[in-house]
Amino acid sequence: MSDDKEKGPQIIGVHQELVSHVEQGTGRIRILSMVTIVVAAFLAVSYVYQLVLPLAGTTLVTVNLADPANVAVELVVLVLALVWLYVGVGDLRFSSRLKRDIGKAREKEGEIAGRIS
Repeated sequence: MSDDKEKGPQIIGVHQELVSHVEQGTGRIRILSMVTIVVAAFLAVSYVYQLVLPLAGTTLVTVNLADPANVAVELVVLVLALVWLYVGVGDLRFSSRLKRDIGKAREKEGEIAGRIS
């Protein structure tokens, strides 16, 4: 029985960590969602523009890959992709750890339920 009392604070700590992570994750997800909306809108406008160009008579376009504006846009999109990747990896690591902790808590619940009945 004393072992169960020792696990109580540990379970509460895991719960508090979950709530804290959800609160932090919500802010990050909102920011990433806003950035995603802006980038998606920019890409949508770009694609519509490319579809309209042939209708306006432009069939060939030359792109200077060394143009500073093109390089800047590519770098911004790369940074956003890396941030997205970082957040995804962090969430995956947390959810894996949480799954293990919840499994252990369920085992303890089963043990306690077995002792009660």
